[in-house]
Amino acid sequence: MSHAWGYGPNDGPDTWAENFPVANGPRQSPIDIIPGHAQHDPALKPLKLKYDPATSKGILNNGHSFQVDFADDDDSSTLTGGPITGTYRLRQFHFHWGCSDDQGSEHTIAGTKFPCELHLVHWNTKYPSFADAASQPDGLAVVGVFLKIGAANPSLQKVLDALDAIKSKGKQTTFSNFDPATLLPGSLEYWTYDGSLTTPPLLESVTWIVLREPISVSPAQMAKFRSLLFSADGESPCRMVDNYRPPQPLKGRKVRSSFK
Repeated sequence: MSHAWGYGPNDGPDTWAENFPVANGPRQSPIDIIPGHAQHDPALKPLKLKYDPATSKGILNNGHSFQVDFADDDDSSTLTGGPITGTYRLRQFHFHWGCSDDQGSEHTIAGTKFPCELHLVHWNTKYPSFADAASQPDGLAVVGVFLKIGAANPSLQKVLDALDAIKSKGKQTTFSNFDPATLLPGSLEYWTYDGSLTTPPLLESVTWIVLREPISVSPAQMAKFRSLLFSADGESPCRMVDNYRPPQPLKGRKVRSSFK
């Protein structure tokens, strides 16, 4: 049985535990990362992201965010190194954002919120499929990238230009030949911790890799995110904003950093 959930007063993050009790589990995400409390781990390896633009397939408004989907039937677009063991394949990327430029990210840094956060979702190829991996403690690795107000971002603009075609829930269109590496910052220094999906079913299967350096986004580009709708055609229009879960308790988990 799939349960309706969202980000409103009656179906938002505060209510998710009713249908998804793991919402109160020991390794929930996101978290507030306090840089002074993170431990530098010299054993952490550099991240290796190898993405093939030919694997980008389509873009979809799923009623909670929009996502760009990738072909994941071979190792064309992968994440290796960093805190993970083995090879993880890129499945999709999506964003979380606010109703204004002072909120929207899921992770926060010492309480500081960003207007938007990009999530690149990868699954461990030691499992047969994304669905299988999603329920395993080492099944998923998500790279989180903060967006910070500044200059317009040309790579991001390619994504935003597709949004007019998927304004309402359930709409999708082809989105091909896009290199997600163009959305990464210059530095791949990161924090890492064991966490969960930040949307139901909130499975505790994610190795989080949160990049220290944000990418830029202009105020006009942020406005474009907010032109999407949570609602489907024929429903009363509901703007897609504030589609983020607030930080969850750390519950004794360690946050490690790849940098001093």
